[in-house]
This record gives sequence, structure tokens and C-alpha cells, in this order.
Amino acid sequence: MDSVLVDLQSNMQECSLPPALSGTRPCTPQNGSPWVGRKDVPCGSAHATATLEYRLEVLRTHLESAMKESDRDREGVDGRAGSAGDQSWISKVIKKRVCTTFIADASSNGRVCQCGSTLEGHDPVAAANVSGAAAALQWDSLQHSSEQPTDAFGEVEFAGAGCRHSLFLRLSCDTAAQIVYALLTNHWGLPAPNLVVSVVGGEGHQTIKPWVRDILRNGLVKAAVTTGSWILTGGLREGVSRCVGEAVRDFGAGALNSSKNKVIAVGVAPWGMVNNRQQLVNPKGSFPARYYVQHKSLDSNYLDNNCKAFLLVDDGSVGRRGGVEAFRADLEDYISHQRTGIWGSGGIEIPVLCMLIAGDACMLQRVKNSLEKSTPWLVLAGSGSAADLISEVLSSLSDIIHDPTSPSSEGPTPEVLSDDSRQMVRQKVRKYFPAETEVEKLVEHVLSIYQKRDFITVFRGESEDSDDFDTVLLRSILGASKRVCNKAIEWVEELKLAVAWNRVDIAKAELFNGAIAWSYHELEESMTDALVNDKPHFVRLFCENGLNILDYLTYGRLEKLYNKLSDTTLAYSLLQKRLNERQDLNRSESLVNGAASASKASSECLMMSPASELQLSLFEVSRLLWDLLGDVCQPFYYGALDLDPKTSPRVALKQVHKLLLRDCEYRRQRCRSPWTALFIWAVLQNRPKMAVFFWEMAGESVMSALAGCKILRELSKLEDETESKLEMKKLAQKFEDLAHDVFGNCYQNSETLAFTLLIRKSPVWGKATCLQMATAADARLFFSQDGVQFLLSQIWWGDMERNTEVWKLILTFFFPPLLCTRLIQFREEEELNPEVFQGMDTDGMDGNEGSVLSLVDVVQNKEDAEELRALKENLSDAPKPRVNRPFAVLRCRQFWFAPVTSFLGNVLMYFLFLGLFAYVLLVDFKPPPPDGPSPLEIVLYFWVFTLVCEEIRQSFFVDGLFLLQKMKNYIQDVWNKCDLTAIILFILGVCCRMFPASYYFGRGVMAVDFLVFTLRLIHIFAVHKQLGPKIIIVGKMVKDVFFFMFFLAVWLLAYGVANQALLYSYDPRSTWIFRRVFYRPYMHIFGQIPINEMDADKLDFLSCTNDTAAIEAGAEPCIDTYANWLVVLLLVVYLLFTNIVLVNMLIAMFSHTFSKVQEHSDTYWKFQRFNLIVEYQSRPSLPPPFIIISHINLFIKRYIRRIPSVKSQDFAVELRGKKVGQLNVWEAAQKETLLTAQSKSERESDSARLKRTSTKVDSVLKQIAEMRGHDRRLQLLETQLEYCCSSLSWMMEALSQSNMISAGRPAPLLKDHTLLSKR
Repeated sequence: MDSVLVDLQSNMQECSLPPALSGTRPCTPQNGSPWVGRKDVPCGSAHATATLEYRLEVLRTHLESAMKESDRDREGVDGRAGSAGDQSWISKVIKKRVCTTFIADASSNGRVCQCGSTLEGHDPVAAANVSGAAAALQWDSLQHSSEQPTDAFGEVEFAGAGCRHSLFLRLSCDTAAQIVYALLTNHWGLPAPNLVVSVVGGEGHQTIKPWVRDILRNGLVKAAVTTGSWILTGGLREGVSRCVGEAVRDFGAGALNSSKNKVIAVGVAPWGMVNNRQQLVNPKGSFPARYYVQHKSLDSNYLDNNCKAFLLVDDGSVGRRGGVEAFRADLEDYISHQRTGIWGSGGIEIPVLCMLIAGDACMLQRVKNSLEKSTPWLVLAGSGSAADLISEVLSSLSDIIHDPTSPSSEGPTPEVLSDDSRQMVRQKVRKYFPAETEVEKLVEHVLSIYQKRDFITVFRGESEDSDDFDTVLLRSILGASKRVCNKAIEWVEELKLAVAWNRVDIAKAELFNGAIAWSYHELEESMTDALVNDKPHFVRLFCENGLNILDYLTYGRLEKLYNKLSDTTLAYSLLQKRLNERQDLNRSESLVNGAASASKASSECLMMSPASELQLSLFEVSRLLWDLLGDVCQPFYYGALDLDPKTSPRVALKQVHKLLLRDCEYRRQRCRSPWTALFIWAVLQNRPKMAVFFWEMAGESVMSALAGCKILRELSKLEDETESKLEMKKLAQKFEDLAHDVFGNCYQNSETLAFTLLIRKSPVWGKATCLQMATAADARLFFSQDGVQFLLSQIWWGDMERNTEVWKLILTFFFPPLLCTRLIQFREEEELNPEVFQGMDTDGMDGNEGSVLSLVDVVQNKEDAEELRALKENLSDAPKPRVNRPFAVLRCRQFWFAPVTSFLGNVLMYFLFLGLFAYVLLVDFKPPPPDGPSPLEIVLYFWVFTLVCEEIRQSFFVDGLFLLQKMKNYIQDVWNKCDLTAIILFILGVCCRMFPASYYFGRGVMAVDFLVFTLRLIHIFAVHKQLGPKIIIVGKMVKDVFFFMFFLAVWLLAYGVANQALLYSYDPRSTWIFRRVFYRPYMHIFGQIPINEMDADKLDFLSCTNDTAAIEAGAEPCIDTYANWLVVLLLVVYLLFTNIVLVNMLIAMFSHTFSKVQEHSDTYWKFQRFNLIVEYQSRPSLPPPFIIISHINLFIKRYIRRIPSVKSQDFAVELRGKKVGQLNVWEAAQKETLLTAQSKSERESDSARLKRTSTKVDSVLKQIAEMRGHDRRLQLLETQLEYCCSSLSWMMEALSQSNMISAGRPAPLLKDHTLLSKR
């Protein structure tokens, strides 16, 4: 409603009332119309503009009052209005026309008015005006009819045509076009068109040729779909309008599941011609009106149910088409001046194209008037009278004008046309319209049309292909736009139209064919339009033809792109939440600084804040990415905002607030990684094609694909709509597959470079590595490939050979001197040669010459890394000898610093810990002090203390995170929760066992704690290749058990309560109630059924009582045998459902889970193995309880000597300088190789081959059709040649018999060419 008012206000501001009307006041309406009987509004054509402005002012007044009465929300989601209250204002603004003067028709004996209605159909006032003088008048709509509030509007439901409703409105023929357009777009919810195709002509019961139907079905609807256009039709089930409706119906039947591609047909029909129109009449609106259509197979004047909306134009007549064409022309002209482009805010006007099919003589004036307004026309030659006339005249006059011998060749204007040309036009008019009397008027119309021939495109459907009609249609508009717009910018306007229509094929053929040198500024606006409206083909086209993305994408433009997000996307709502947080913080600060009240401060803050404060900034985008990606990478765009990554969010909010109040110079800076920024922007909106294109253009392909996978999977968890959730998951899986394929190519090309790719820190993605991002994205498929597993195995075994047996490790673990023997084989250490590092700077990126990083850098320990770094730094100065350690020390370091040794030590010591714990509980658990605890129990306490120290190290002593984030990451792990539970229970048990009162409770807590510690073994054995997948299966089955327990609990409760109530009439003992309601029914499942307490025939007569007082004192109540048969029946039913139904259901669930997980168990295990390797690689070498020594050593190095950790860099290496570019170039080369292979595979697929075969078959069929045409032409030529030969023979015979000519030689003989043809 607001947009309607704004539209009216804008139109009122464009023109002002004349001075003569500035002081006038409207008179009292008569017959319910504000236009009838007014004496203050001047009449005549000179005051037409003032009359229209006066009507707009009255309509605006009605609209304002209607808006005050209607305060309900309208739906506007799928283009349908909501309820009757939403459209109640229509009857106050939109009018209909009613005949107010009965002018009798001479041929009806005074019973029928010239308006077409009978005398009984007029109101008494109009019927009273019957007179002889009135009969001599010619009925006119403006003079003899008045406007009244419309009584037909709302929704119409076509009986038997499905549940889809259409919108309809009866309106006066002189209703302002801006009112109608605002109603269509703002209130009825029709999307603003990028193109309007108005199909005119072919009214009535004309026979439509088959090729015209094919053009409408294959060309018009296709163009409407690809461009997002409206189709204006006659709206009735007759002629061309019916063919258009059938074409729209056929497309809708083939695209039922598509919510985006919809063809919008708007029917503009005369109200007086509509059959059964009384079914639509309802002064309060119809929601819906049920409309019945008869004789659906024949042409009729019923409404066509394929139209989305109907504008039923009323000029007061019945059975005539008066007023429709003029109203339709005004609506087309108004729409052609509206804007389209970037969601209606672009710099181009909506193009309107009129399409002429057949047509009568009146259509010539319609074409002439539209051409005077520079509206382009597409004429279908061969379709009918008016279209054939125009096409022939254009062709004939063009031949005469371009004939050098013609006297009118100097100019095409009608004034210089010769009399022969006019006579030729006159003959053609009489040929196609022999019954018309005003021939000269029609001739002038035709000549005026010819004068505007540049705006006319003729399509000869009988000789041209109907599949190319959509291209011809759009090119005709482009050709007309060249002649309307300025020559300096004509190509830019055409480009904007092509982008609005999303027709990249036309843009390539017409605009990007090499003839135009496009500059950056000419493509800038169209690039933004293509980005916002999700047109990746145009984005690719622009980038390939002169648009530099580095110049285009600044931080300011990136913010504008985020501000143009659709409000229906999930990313928009998430960003708005972050924006509200920043605005709330600003309001709270203003309150602290002395604002008077919260409401006043809030309003003043919004009014006084600059525009940048009220719009999204890069800080909100950074916060959203931090929420989605977590602590995997550093915050985005903090460098542009001049923020420290270690700054807390609240402090960063304050700094951003101060920054946005200033000039914001960062917005003029170029985006450092434009393709990555656009990739993130597309992924947040879940745009598959756009995101894949930006991924192809961006660097760091593996990292970008994994990051996109992570973002989409996090967004899918927040998405509520099922369809969008599935699309996000599908796109996330696609990016995971791309990362898997690209890295697979990299690993096949060079193992060393591929390993470097996995562990190098990405400068674009916030210092994250591929392994870290893959872990966060839960990319199990990525971890399952051989390259990742080979690197993990290399890190897991350290310098030892990977085929070392476990018994050798255990034996060496307990007898370290065996390291000096050859019991365990170690890999040969790579020589630190200066050529290795020089190879890092080479330009060869084939994976075989040089390497960016060697495996020694991956598996090195701290001391070796320090020495290696020092050697690299001093390599250019002078080669220094390496520090050689003794053989025994070197072997000890290589053995004990390997993650597999750390894992083995922890496993062995953990078994020893469990044995000590069990021995203390079973044998050596002493009473409270002073008798206890025993020495072994104290050792157990110390052992648990070392475990606590290790958990503290894992949770709090992690670099680069805030304290809350560290705790959150620690709690998220399931096994960390298990460790925390075990430690808490142990502390509680120790505290309780120290006091006599709680001694036994503490013993019980510690017994339960032993159970929790023992379950921790499951995680330890997850690294085993056979046990790991089975552990995953068991974990999945535990979830199935919970669902089983839910159903079992329902049956337990139902049967237990019923059984207790039937057996015992009164038993208030709570403990026994619990046992008999839950415990006994549960034991029944396993066969423990006390028959002697349930069956009356086998009851044991024990001491019992029915005395209430005795029962309350604790005596055993007697069993009630009244309904013993029901007890037995319930037992049978209970056992049937629990032992057969529920247990078999549990078995089926287990089978399904096993088969589902077993198929991907190897993938799950490899992913879980990576987490375990990372955990033990970061752990100290010594196991508990000796780990306390490592903790003391680490504390001294990190916090006293301030030596940074190097062991944590085993999974993260930062490259600098030329090596970064070389690795990126090599990775990009592997990506291009993969994309080329995929493209080749797609071209060789069966579907592609079938498509090419279909194209070839179509081409052959076209050639065969052309050959048939040539055959017909040859036959015609042969017939004519035979006639000429016969005539010449006759002439020769006649001349030979006469004496007029004497021949000097005999007549030539006809040679026989049959022998030549046989050769």
C-alpha cells in the first residue's frame, strides 16, 4: 500500500495543475462517480492533462483514506493477495463504467441501447432519458457513461482447472496506468518485468495457422522465461489469446517443480465481452470467485485460466471491444518508462515490444499510435490481414526507394513518394481490406507506419525456423534501442538489456564479437547487475572482455554487494543480527554518556548516525565468517579495518564504530583477494554456479573448496527450510569432491609438493591449513585419499620404518638399549645439501624439479628444527657443519619423539593405571584416615593428578585462542567430556572416602569412576585398522539403543502400572512400587517371570495381610485375584510386543546401521585416525605419571626461557617469498588439468553425445526441408521453361510459314541430352 501511494505521489510531482484549477473544488459526485456533473473541471482536449491530474488527486485521497482503514499485513510471497481486507481499498480507488444515457439502437425497435445493453439492463435514471433526440445521437463512452466503484475484483477459481487461482479486476477504460501497474507489482505481488511482450491481433474466431502456434510455443514462451518478462494478451479463450494461453500451459506442465522459471501472462480483456461475467461480481471482492467455463475445446469469450492476472476493461458497453486497445497502449507506454536492472534500481527502462499477429483494419491505427511513441513492433508476415499488409508494404516500398531509377530514391518520407507508390499502397489496402470504406485513411496510416519502419521487425515464420524466434524477438528490441538512445552509449544500453534478459548468447553474438572495444567503466555497472542477480555467464564474459577484477572489487563495493543481499537468504538474517549488535552497543554507549531516555536515545542515535552506521560493513561479514569457520582461521578483513586479530569482539566493535564515523578510507582500497572475497559472497548466498565459477578463478583451490564446504555445512545447520538445507548440503559435498579431486591430481604429480600443500598456512584464509579446514568441515572423503594417509603415516611413525612390528616397539620400550641394535629400522636421513634449498627457488613447477618443502621439515622435532632454521639462515653466507649427536642419543630421540611411541607408552601405562585402580578398589581400599589411604592408593592419586595436568595443558595452553574459545573447543570433543567426567567423579570419590560418614558413598563413586576410565580404552583403540571401524559402528548403534529405550519405556510404564494396580489393591511403599512398575517388567523380558506371584492357580500362600495400617507399617499386602485373568492376558501381550516386535525392531535398526556404516567405515576410520594422530603428536613423549617431568620441562621452556613451540608446526608450515607463488602456480596448473579432464569427460558422456546427435539430426531435417523447397522451385522453373519452349516453337513455326522473314540458314535442331545424363 505504501508503494502505491509513493508511486502516486511521484506521478503527481511530475506535473502540476494549471492555474485555472488551482483554486477550484470538486463538486458533489452524482450516481456514485466523482467525475459526473462536475462544473469546475474544464472539458475538451485542451484540458485533458488537467482532467487526468484532477483524477489522480482524487484517487490519491481515496487511497490515503483506504490505507488508514486497512492495517493488516498482506502476504505478497507467491504473488497472491491475502484476504478480502487486504483489497478492500480497491473499490474505493478503482472505478467501473456504467451507461447513464439510453440511446436506442435503430435496428432494435428501441429495446437495445447503442452500448449493447437492453433497456432493462439500465438503471431507472438512464432508462428515463429515452427520447427521439437521444436516438439520433451516437453513443460515446465518455459522454454517456459514468464511473462507479468497481464491483468485481479479487481472485478467480476456474472450475475443473486445478487449485491455482488467478487475480482479476474490473476497471474503467480511462484508469490511470500508474495505478494499474502499482496494483500489479506492489499489491498483487507480480515481479517487476525485465521485458513486456504485448501480443495483439488475432481477435475473434480467426483460424490460427499451425506455424504461428509453434512460434508462440517454442519462441515466445522461451523468450519470456529467459528474460523474466510479462506477456500481455487478450485474456479470452479465442484466437491468438488462446494459443498464447496454451503455450503458457504447456510450459507450466513441463516445469512444475521449478519455482523460479514462471511465465506471467496478463490478460487485458473487455468486460462487456466476457461470458459468465456475473459470476465475478461481488462489491466486497471475491476470494475466490468460482468461474465456470463451457465448451473448452472451442473458441469462446470465456476467461483463459492460463493467465496469472486479468484486467477487465470496462467502457460501459456490452458485446463490444471498446476502450481496450487505448487502455492497453497507455499501459504499455507507462511500463516502458519504468526502470529495471539491479532489482528495479538500474539505469535502463523496461523494454516493451508489441507483437502483431494477423489483425483487422483498426489495428493499423493501433500500430501507428504506438510507433509514434517509439514502441518497437514485431510483425509475423503470413499470419493474417494487417500483418501481411504491413510486411508487403515495407518490402515493396523499400524496393522502390532503393531502386536507382526511382524518382523518390532521395528520401523515404511520404511527401516524396510518387503517385505510383501511393497507388500501390492503395491497391494492397483494398486487397486485404476490401470491405473498408475509408481507404485513404488506411493508406495514410500505412505510410506513417512505413515512415517508422526502423522500429519494425518482420519475421517470416513460414520460411524461418521457429526455434530462433526468441533470438529474433530480443534482437528486434536491441535494434530499436539503438535508434532511441544516444549513439555514445547505445552499446551500453544494449548490454544492460542483454544482462536484464540473461541472454549471454545474444551478448556474445551482437556485442562481444570483437567489433567493440569495451572499457572498464562501460562494464562496471553491468558487472554489478550480473553479480547481484546471479548471472555467472555474464560475469565470466565481462572478465574475459576487458573488466579487471582488481580494479572493480574494492572493499566499498564488496560492502555494497553484501548490502544488496536478498532478505530471504539466511546470510542476510545472520548479518542483520550482527548489525543489530553493533547498533545496540552504540545505543548503550550513548546512554552511558548521558542520554535522557532509552527511547529518545535510540531514535536520536538512528537519526544522527551516518549512513555507514546503519548499513552492513565488513566487520559484520567478518563476525559471521568467524561464527561459521570458528577458530580454524584468523578473522577476515581485520587488516582492512585496521584491527588486531587478538582483539576481543567488544573492543573491536568500539573501534569499528569510531572508524565508521570517519571517512572510511579503507573502502577505496582494492580487495587483496578479490576472487576469494566473491567466492565467499556467493557461497553465503548458496549460489552454486556463481560459487563454482569464483572457485575456478580463485587461487588455493584445495583450501577454497574445503572452506566453502565448511561454510555451507554450518549454514545448513542453521537453515530451517528443507529445500534450501538440501541444496546447501549438496553444494558442500560438491566442493568436498572438488578438493578431493584436485589434491588427488596434485599427489599424482608430486608427493612432496602435495604434502606441502596440506600443511602450509594460507595467507588468504587466515593462516589456516588444508588439514585444519578439512577437519573443521568434517571432510571424511578428503581424508580417505592416499596422499593424506601417506602423510599421516609418515608423521605417525616419525623416522622409523612404517612396517615395524608392534612387538619390537614394546620390547624396545621396556629395554631401551635395544635401540643400538638393528631390531628397529630407521629411514635414511636426507642430506642437508645447499642444492635442495636452491631448488626451492626454481621456476620449474612440474613437481619433479626441486621441492618447496621436504618431509624432514614435516616430521622434525624442536631441536632439529632450530638447527635446520639456523642452517638455512646462514646458508648463503657460509656452509656450516651440522651438529652431530652421538648415535645412541640420536636413536633415542628418533624413537621417543615419534607419535607412535608416545601412543604405545600411553596405552601400556594406561593398562597399568587401570590395574592399579582395580587392585586398590578390590584389595587395598583402606578405611578413612588415620588408617588409610594406603601407599598404593596415594600413588593412584598422584597418577590421576598427572592426568589432570595433561588435561589442563590440552584445554588452556593452546596458542592463538581466547579463554572461552579454548574451553568451548575442549568441551566439544566427546572423549574430553569423558575425561572430565572421570576426573570429577574421582575427586568426588576421594573427598567422600576421607570421612567415615560418606566412606561407602565415596567407594561407590570410585567404582563407577573406574567404569568411566575403562571406557576410555575405546578411544585408544580407534587407531587400529580393524577395531577402528567397529568402534564407529558401535557408536552409531548406541544412538539406535536410545530410540529403542524410548519405545521400551512406554511399554514398561503402561504394563507396570496396570500390573501393579491389578495385583495389589493397596501398597503405598514407594520402593516396592518402583520395583514392581519398572524393575520386574524389565526382567520379564529376559524370562524372569514370578508365576507364583501372578497366576492365581500357583500362588504361594505366604504371610500377608489386607489391613491398611499393617501395610503402612511395612507388612506384605495380599495379592488380589479378582482380575487375575486380565493380569495373565496383559503379560502375554507385553511379552509379545517386547520380545518379538521391539527386539526385532532393534535388530533391524542395528542391521541397517551396520550396513550403512560398514560401506563407509574405512572413510570414517581414516578421519578418526587423523584426530588421534594429531592428539598424540602434540602430547609430551613421556606417558603418565612420568609426564609430569615433561610438563615441568615445557613450563620452563615456554614461560621462563620463552622458547616458542616448534613441534606444533609439524602440521602447519608458513611459506614466504617466491615459494608461495610457485606453489600456487603449480596448484593452479593441477586444477586446470582436472577441469580440462572433467570437461572432456562431459563432452564424451552419453548425454552429450545424444545432444550432439540431436543437433545434427535437426540440422539434417532443416536441410531436407530446404531441399524440398528447392525441388518445388525446380519443378516450377521446369514448368515455366516448358511453356517458354512451347511458345518459342509456336513462334518459329508461324514465322517459317510466313513470307515476312527469309532465313539464310536452316533452323537449329534440338540435341538429345539423355545420353549425356546416362553417362
